[in-house]
Amino acid sequence: MVIKVLIADDHQLFREGLVNLLSNVDDIEVIAQAKDGQETIDKARKLQPDVILIDIGMPVMNGIDATRILKEENRSLKIIAVSMHSDRQFVKGILEAGADGYLLKNCTYRQLIEAVHSVMSGKKYLSDEITGMIIQGYLEPSDYDKDGNEELSGRETEILKLYAEGKSTREISEKLFISVKTVGTHKQHILDKLKLNSNADIVKYALKRGWIHL
Repeated sequence: MVIKVLIADDHQLFREGLVNLLSNVDDIEVIAQAKDGQETIDKARKLQPDVILIDIGMPVMNGIDATRILKEENRSLKIIAVSMHSDRQFVKGILEAGADGYLLKNCTYRQLIEAVHSVMSGKKYLSDEITGMIIQGYLEPSDYDKDGNEELSGRETEILKLYAEGKSTREISEKLFISVKTVGTHKQHILDKLKLNSNADIVKYALKRGWIHL
């Protein structure tokens, strides 16, 4: 069986490099490329790939949000993050979104092929560096992991992301069809739960989570 792969990354040179590498593998076929999260979703819906190799930091929609949406729509789809980020919060974010694997961009050709075959067989695949980082994280949880993030409701998370994208309170109220006062109440709850003080802190928080991309 030929494994159909979609490559999602905002750097064309990197995408083309992956295409060239995978073209040498008999049972892997690259069927499409995407330059942002929304395009990834659109092409995945249309072309039905078996595996998506996805970057985290992409414009329009980041890889974490795209992964979450794609996995909610199709649990059998396999998604491997291929990222330059080894920060715990990027790894945690995309694995919680449903990713089946995580590779750093300095991985070897062998690791790349091994990851694709591994997730197709139903296994998870993490590079050695990422595995070590996750183990260390469980042994020594950071202050960031204890900052109350898990207490945010779905609506609060949605509003936090909109503030981080630069939306005003009124713009958020119009987008979500709720009152300005309700948005303000949610914002105060977000600040209190995460121990943040300002919109700048919200932006920094969202950047660490990989929810927005500069």
